[in-house]
Formats: sequence, structure tokens, C-alpha cells
Amino acid sequence: MTKKDAVKIFEGREVRSVWDSDAEKWYISIVDVVEVLTESVDPAAYWRKLKQRLKEEGNETVTNCHGLKMQAPDGKMRLTDVADVEQLFRLIQSVPSPKAEPFKMWLAKLGRERLEEIDDPEQGIDRLLEYYHRKGYSETWINQRLKSIEVRKELTDEWDRRGIKKGQEYAVLTDIITQGWAGMTTKQYKQFKGLKTESLRDNMTNLELVLNMLAEASTTEISQKEQPETLEESKHIAHRGGKVAGVARKELETQTGQKVVSQLNAKKGGTSIRYLR
Repeated sequence: MTKKDAVKIFEGREVRSVWDSDAEKWYISIVDVVEVLTESVDPAAYWRKLKQRLKEEGNETVTNCHGLKMQAPDGKMRLTDVADVEQLFRLIQSVPSPKAEPFKMWLAKLGRERLEEIDDPEQGIDRLLEYYHRKGYSETWINQRLKSIEVRKELTDEWDRRGIKKGQEYAVLTDIITQGWAGMTTKQYKQFKGLKTESLRDNMTNLELVLNMLAEASTTEISQKEQPETLEESKHIAHRGGKVAGVARKELETQTGQKVVSQLNAKKGGTSIRYLR
């Protein structure tokens, strides 16, 4: 497993974390978060008691947490309980602390908004537009991004009709399409742009979005015409769909003398958590 160590600063306090590039997840020291939220003089003891109580309650999140070696204050590498972001949010809900309340309220708000979007999908679109405007994206880019969501939905609907399973099979076919037009897998593309958990499409230029849409729309058209019955047949179609946009990319690069696939990222707003490099 390739890891990249980082230290996150939350309210002036260090929270140790490790980036797992294989799982594409942050793993965060639970003891450090407990110390920030509770201001306990012995956060390790606090966490042991909380973990025992949660285990007795049958909390599966605690059972699924595991240990990684992280640098301790004395400079030595010691085994430390860690959680991914989802597990951490679940644990925070069990911490009786005033500092944990903003997180709990935020999670409750997200849950309410998700239920509203299920009942009225238009609200989800409105929130997405508000998010992109708040982050400083241009109107042109936002329009392209919304179109790319529509194109992607048409592709996944087609995959559903062909019996493709969400999750791993979607990811495999997406990688094939991306490799076909951009010359790299989705993971390699994100690494090229210096991204981790951020959305790749949210960090594409207008040209990259257009070519990605061409690749996905071409894949959809070919699949609808040939009606594949197996994953292997869909893989072959995904390769051909990606290649259509790949040919367009190479021709454009020949005409302009510039690479289309860029390390440029879309404009981002500020964040309350800073990373030390």
C-alpha cells in the first residue's frame, strides 16, 4: 500500500492522517480527533472507554476500525487506531461534547437535504448550481458540467439495461473509457492533476469535459446499437467509445500544438482544514 503522510490542522491542533492511494481514502487518528473534541487530559484512555462502550452496544464502526503506525509525539512510530472519513463521522456522533455538536448538526442537515432531493430532484440541481457558483466556477464551465452529468446519466442508464453492476463494474468500464480518450486511467488522471478525494470532473477544463462527454456519449450510442449481453462485450464497446474521443484529442493537439489533458484544476474555494506539505 502506497501511503502519503500528512498532518491536518483543526482549530490549531494537529490531527495525524495517512493517505492510502490504493483505497483512495484518508485514514485519520481517532485519538487525535477525540483530544480535539473532548479536550481530555488522557485522550487515549477516553477512546478506550468509548470504544468498549460502543462494542458493547454492537457498534460495527468500531469493529471495522483498524490500526496504522503513525509518528507519536516522542518521534517513534506507534500503532494508532484510525478511521476513514465515514467511520469518523459515525464515531463523532457518539462523542458527548459541545465541540462535536456542529458536526452532528451538519450531518443531520445533510441527511435532511438528501431526503428532500429524493422527493424533489430539482432541489439537488439547485444546490449543485449554488455550490459551483460559490466556488467561483464560470457560467460556461457550469453549463458544460451540467451537460456532462446528463451525458453520464444516459450512459449509466444504458449500462443498467445491459446488466452492468454499479460499483466495481462501473469503475472498470469508466477506466477503459478514460484510458481510451485521455491515455490514462481515472486514478492516474487524478494523480496527474494532484487530486485525492476531489471529483475529477470538477477539476477538468472545458476541453477535457467536452472530450470526456464525447467518449461517454459515443459509448452509449455504440452500446444502444449493438446491445451487448456480457461485461466483456461492454468493455470492448467502452474501449471503442473512448477511442472516438481519443482520436479527436490527438487531432486537436496536432492542430494547436498544445496538450489537452492538463494539470490545471478548476478554481476551488477555501476550506477550514489546511494541509501541511
